[in-house]
Amino acid sequence: MKGYPLQCYPARCPQAAAIMMMIMNNLDPAVAQFPHELVTYGGNGSVFSNWAQFHLTMHYLSQMTMEQTLAMYSGHPLGLFPSHADAPRVVVTNGMTVFNYSSRADYERMYALGVSQFGQMTAGSYCYIGPQGIVHGTTLTLLNASRKYLKSAVRAPVFVTSGLGGMSGAQPKAGVIAGCVTVVAEVCEAAARKRFSQGWVNEILTDVDEVITRIRQCRERGHSHSIAYLGNIVSLWERLADEPQNLVDLGSDQTSLHNPYMGGYFPVQISYEEANVMMTADPVQFKALVQESLRRQVNAINRLAARGMAFWDYGNSFLLEASRAGAEILKPDGQTFRYPSYVEDIMGDVFSLGFGPFRWVCTSNELSDLRCTDRIAGEICERLAAACPSDNALKRQQYEDNQTWIRAAESHNLVVGAAARILYSDAEGRRLIAAALNEAIANGTLKGPVILSRDHHDVSGTDSPFRETCSVADGSRFCADMAVQNFAGLSCRGATWISLHNGGGTGWGEAVNGGFGLLLDGSPDAARRADSMLRWDVTNGVARRAWSRNPHAERTIVDCMQQDPLLKVTMPEHVDDEVLESL
Repeated sequence: MKGYPLQCYPARCPQAAAIMMMIMNNLDPAVAQFPHELVTYGGNGSVFSNWAQFHLTMHYLSQMTMEQTLAMYSGHPLGLFPSHADAPRVVVTNGMTVFNYSSRADYERMYALGVSQFGQMTAGSYCYIGPQGIVHGTTLTLLNASRKYLKSAVRAPVFVTSGLGGMSGAQPKAGVIAGCVTVVAEVCEAAARKRFSQGWVNEILTDVDEVITRIRQCRERGHSHSIAYLGNIVSLWERLADEPQNLVDLGSDQTSLHNPYMGGYFPVQISYEEANVMMTADPVQFKALVQESLRRQVNAINRLAARGMAFWDYGNSFLLEASRAGAEILKPDGQTFRYPSYVEDIMGDVFSLGFGPFRWVCTSNELSDLRCTDRIAGEICERLAAACPSDNALKRQQYEDNQTWIRAAESHNLVVGAAARILYSDAEGRRLIAAALNEAIANGTLKGPVILSRDHHDVSGTDSPFRETCSVADGSRFCADMAVQNFAGLSCRGATWISLHNGGGTGWGEAVNGGFGLLLDGSPDAARRADSMLRWDVTNGVARRAWSRNPHAERTIVDCMQQDPLLKVTMPEHVDDEVLESL
């Protein structure tokens, strides 16, 4: 099982073949977390609920014409329906429920019945490209966190976190790229060995005292390095907290706490093997152990934070589940968390500028094609950086970070599965890159078509009050209009396929998110679709953030309106604080 070159698929139209390729790439054992169970990442992020659905979907795609659309209901292929060439070839929904029936218990019941599934983000939308998809975002998070939290220059700051799964496995690679000494705890030996064999982590250690020694050595040498600690993250945090010297500069967590009681989090009190038995044999006791373990973890983090470590929630529901467990995670007001979400404190302004995880897949599967796309994207990033106004320092910094990323991407050996690349880009960058790639296909520079996509964790793709939209400060962070509007808008602007999901990294019921795929084939029609769709896909979210009075978003959307006379956005009127205070 893997994503084969486009011409290998027995399809009647290239759009259907592109979707078949991406489905199989999502289930490639080198890419997927539990491929035989049709789970791509995140513990339960499903492409389908059963293999019958996979085979029937592939059959429908092999028969599809440009006058048909396949409706996918939470993994179930409802059928091919008449449509037209400009309609999406596939419309995917995952986990859509009536609002009052979206609890964790509802999910478990509906999943057991086979009537719904948790598509995570890019698992259920067929757009996952392996941990590379989050390496770039994690690299940017660490670079921006270091700039914000570390007041003086720190050579090789120490970053401690957990998880080496489908998404979290990106952390050690990103840490090295960002110049950190990165220590990642992982309880599953198979996951740690997989990342080590892929070159995503430099070494594996099993003794916590040895980990402490290696941290000291790396700090003294000032060299970036990554360590997988094969053990429980709570044991590591508690050992670090007991050290007389604070050894940690930056801290986070990427255990799958959107699903804490069914394999997303392993309590420190028992072994990995014992936990796998207890979670089904004695779920009440297992839940109690998980919550006790979370309380211990937070206590250790609090001790280190008091001594100068900067900690953030990585959008995995760590703060939420810790609060539910009764951990000391709230500020004295009893309402707000002690620690920020990384979007709230680090990446929120980046989204407000319109930058997010744009990506593409070379359907030839040739690394020479991918190398060519890297060169094209790098040249565009360089031009945009040079043209960026000198008074927009944050935007210029993003362009410069992107140049550094794309020029070194091949050397970091990031490709797992299909020949894919990710690049945080804004609307202008995405449109220019898409146009240049389409031209390269048309003139034969590239050997085959290119699939455009993005992570749902993007400017407009996700409404999630504890992650993507936690920095939206007008009271609307619990509203899902943006993600739903984005899904609908993509359908009428030329997307090859679209998706809308309940849940995401923060879990079922905690987010609404969507994504797309678009096939570039070198035609004028593909160029038209890309230009229209990519404008909407970014400016929708920037406009929403501008209305919530984010200054970066306000400036960005004004620039967008100046570039496109058809774009008219409702802008906020700012109230004078003195007037409010006088009332």
